[in-house]
Amino acid sequence: MLSRTAADLYWMSRYLERAENLARMMDVSYSLSLMPQAGQGNGLEELAMPLLITGTQEAYLQRHGALHAENMPHFFALDEQNPASIYNCLASARANAHAVRGRITTDMWENINTSWLDMRHIAAQGLGKYGISRFCEWVKERSHLFRGATVGTIMRGDAYRFIRLGTFIECADNTLRLLDARYELLGEEVDTIDDRSAHAYYQWSALLRALSSFEAFADIYRGSPRAGKVAELLLLRPEVPRSLRTCLEEIDRILSSLPGDNGRPAQRLAAELVAGVRYITIEEVLQQGLHDSITRQIEHLHSLSNAIHSAYLEAA
Repeated sequence: MLSRTAADLYWMSRYLERAENLARMMDVSYSLSLMPQAGQGNGLEELAMPLLITGTQEAYLQRHGALHAENMPHFFALDEQNPASIYNCLASARANAHAVRGRITTDMWENINTSWLDMRHIAAQGLGKYGISRFCEWVKERSHLFRGATVGTIMRGDAYRFIRLGTFIECADNTLRLLDARYELLGEEVDTIDDRSAHAYYQWSALLRALSSFEAFADIYRGSPRAGKVAELLLLRPEVPRSLRTCLEEIDRILSSLPGDNGRPAQRLAAELVAGVRYITIEEVLQQGLHDSITRQIEHLHSLSNAIHSAYLEAA
């Protein structure tokens, strides 16, 4: 497969997964901003959390000057001038899909093209009329439909592998950033009995729901969510679809199935990262410091993404 084609497929899936993940961030922050536990500022700090996680708060402040309950959701979701908005993620995904129209199925193309046309209609309508929660659910639904069309219709060749590779890279990065943001937001509460407070309960529960892992937590641990248990679920449990371990194992499996020797550095790094989460305990992670551990994992994932790009997505 040509590197350009592989890159378009890879980034098509990354942008679609990113749009879904951004919607998950936005949905949980909006829901928590309506809670009494949101504190002072009418929930503005909670609404600004997606900007902090994605590193776009400075760009927002340059445009708007101050945090505003209506401007922040629009900037994050529908702003055409914000390169990191959900709107531009879907635009980029559609452009990549168009470039490889002959390598994806009709069902996949029609899904992503329809999503883009609907997005333009929603953007013209505005979040105020459409509704923030409704918009977030729509983004997640469109992503799920595309994933179902992909799994159900495309031949299991290199195109499928690069699509899934982009999905799991993006998913792993999102899980790490969301977990780290919630852990940092709770601050000292995670080390005290207040970890069982109502505030902590809503924060951890919201995180689990954002990652579609609330039911999994209830099945495995029961009881109220606590920092250590939530971290173990989202970092180390192989049964959880969006956990770091699951994503890394899938990435390792996909890379091992790709032909050629130029991918060995990426394959070796993926195998090392899988071993790192497969043979460590949550007690060891917490002893090292959860924030420091997550920061290292994000850096490792970035290195793996660069290795994949050098091996497969750059023109020779």
